[in-house]
Amino acid sequence: MTSRLYIMRHGEAGHGWPDRERELTSHGHEEARRMADWVARQPSDGVRLYASPYRRARQTAAHLAAALGAEPVESPLITPDDSPSEVCDWLLGEGAGPPVILVSHMPLVGLLTGLLVDGRSDHGLAFPTAAIAELESEVWAAGCARLLRFTTPSDIR
Repeated sequence: MTSRLYIMRHGEAGHGWPDRERELTSHGHEEARRMADWVARQPSDGVRLYASPYRRARQTAAHLAAALGAEPVESPLITPDDSPSEVCDWLLGEGAGPPVILVSHMPLVGLLTGLLVDGRSDHGLAFPTAAIAELESEVWAAGCARLLRFTTPSDIR
């Protein structure tokens, strides 16, 4: 049985310190809203929504939660410098079910996509803010996923 995974980078964030407390800009909120509305139009029987504990990811996930009627769960495994391999291991444990949405950061989102699709985590997609990679797989392991589409806020009309 195939499962679907949406890997999303948070919306545009302002500068600040500490990094984990940086907030979305007004443009970042608009990007997140636009992408949340797009995700809500995709066929699905519910979703499992996970967000990095960093503020900008939680703010982005809040837009998705509002559009999808899903409660985001904070995951300490998906911060900017976490291991794509560890995320794969965690995804394996999630099993089949509704699509999973991960709201995270560069470089993790790019490296995780590269690992799942190409089997390598030393390179990956460059993700503009609020972009989403939609993947499909029977098993969330290195090189086993297929990239269905890559959507950015500027692709949504």
